[in-house]
Amino acid sequence: MNTKPGIIGKKLGMTQLYKDDGTVQRVTVVDVSSVIVVGKRTKEKDGYTALVLGMTDAKDKHLTKAQQGSFKKAGVAAKRTVRELRCDEEFLGKFEIGAAPKLDEIFQVGQIVDAQGTTRGRGFSGVVRRWSFAGFVQTHGTHEYRRHGGSIGTNMTPGRTLPNLKMPGQYGNETVSILNLRVARIDAEKNLLLIEGGIPGSKNQLVTVRSGVKARIKKG
Repeated sequence: MNTKPGIIGKKLGMTQLYKDDGTVQRVTVVDVSSVIVVGKRTKEKDGYTALVLGMTDAKDKHLTKAQQGSFKKAGVAAKRTVRELRCDEEFLGKFEIGAAPKLDEIFQVGQIVDAQGTTRGRGFSGVVRRWSFAGFVQTHGTHEYRRHGGSIGTNMTPGRTLPNLKMPGQYGNETVSILNLRVARIDAEKNLLLIEGGIPGSKNQLVTVRSGVKARIKKG
C-alpha cells in the first residue's frame, strides 16, 4: 500500500522548458487549482489514515443524497471527483478540511514521483495497432492478409489455441502508472505541477501524482 505523499489533478497537456545549458526538457502540466481537502480518515474512527481530496465543483443534481449530506456535514463545496490517498498521521495533520493543499509542501523540484492515469480508449483494435505486429508480406500475390496476425493454432499436441496469445481486442482505456518521473518545476501561485516526461491520459483527464516508491538510490 502506497502511503507516500501525493495529490490528484487535471492533466492540461505537454509543453517544454529550457534548462540553463540550453537543452530542451519536455514536461507534462498538471493543474491542481480546483483541489481541496474534503475529509480525513483516522485510525480512531476508520481504522486507517487517509487524506480525502475533491476536485471540480459539482451541482447537487449530479450527486446522490448521501454525497450531498457528506459534503454539507464537512462544510465544504461539493466536488464531482473524490479520491482517498493513504498517508501517515504526520502528513495528515498538515491539512485542514476545506483548505487547498500547497504543492510546495508536498513536492520538491527534482523529486522522483509516480504518475497514474487512464489511457486514451482506442476501441476494438487489430494486432498491428494493438501489439505492433509487422503484418504479412506485401508481394507474391498477397490478398487481404496484410494486417492479419498469422497462425494462432498448434499441431496435434496440444491441438488447441494457447491462452494469452496477442490477438485483436479492446485497446486502451485502462489504468496505467509511470514510475520514476521527475518534478521539473512547481508553480505555487498558479497551482501547476510540471513533471518531466509523459503521463497517461488525454487532456483534462484525472491523474494521481505520488512520491516514488521505487526511486533508485545512487550508491557511493
